[in-house]
Amino acid sequence: MTGHWLVGLDVDGTILLQDETMSPGVPEAVARVRDAGHVVTIATGRSWMATRRYVEELGLTADYVVCSNGAVTMRRDGDDWERWNVETFDPTPVLGLLRDRLPDARYMVELASGQRLFTEQLDDWTLDGGRQVDFDELGALPVSRIVVVSPGHDEDDFHRLVADAGLNEVSYAIGWTAWLDIAPQGVDKGTALEQVRTELGLDGGRILVAGDGRNDIGMFGWARSLEGRAVAMGQAPDEVKEAASEVTADVEDGGLAQALDTLPAPAQVSAGE
Repeated sequence: MTGHWLVGLDVDGTILLQDETMSPGVPEAVARVRDAGHVVTIATGRSWMATRRYVEELGLTADYVVCSNGAVTMRRDGDDWERWNVETFDPTPVLGLLRDRLPDARYMVELASGQRLFTEQLDDWTLDGGRQVDFDELGALPVSRIVVVSPGHDEDDFHRLVADAGLNEVSYAIGWTAWLDIAPQGVDKGTALEQVRTELGLDGGRILVAGDGRNDIGMFGWARSLEGRAVAMGQAPDEVKEAASEVTADVEDGGLAQALDTLPAPAQVSAGE
């Protein structure tokens, strides 16, 4: 696959607007890049259950999709998909720390199988096949992620909580909706995309990733370390923009489509490269 780019795209705030419609021009830009032979995939904090519809709506043909902030990578298997790589950790120490500090929060964990266990229903969570459990049951098995939502707490509160609780044994990200999302140590979208890149034998210099959240910072660092392109959306927080190599327009203004349109067209990719 010499000459082709690996394109990894965040979903919320990058592909999608807040009402979950597509950012202007994205379907057309993705189709052009895909038809040029580039490997266009998704790298999201969402679960596979909440991601698959966008793989299908965008007509993506990539064999790998990164979910759960890098803890889960799906691989195409004929007409279906399999869980190709799943990273897990023991959630009990983290859950204990969080429960002491956020006793009224809503908690969800994702098991290696993909099943979700949750303490209370939340409208924004995709819980098909999930099961409501007592808090203590959340830690019964290894998990690929913990998600915490605490009404009345914002991102600054979560930052202080992480520092106070000493969450240094796991990786964490704070999503655009002020969720605390906790993954195995050293795992992020970039570590998962590197496994995909290696598996596909793609050139490190031909990488473009795009995102708008703090959970994209690791992916940006990975892309830049390989001399690839890390594109922050225009509405991203300053620290996300600082981690990127370039900034495009806001999601409402079609920033992702603008960035994708800078990739080479088929005629510009030499067959001899």
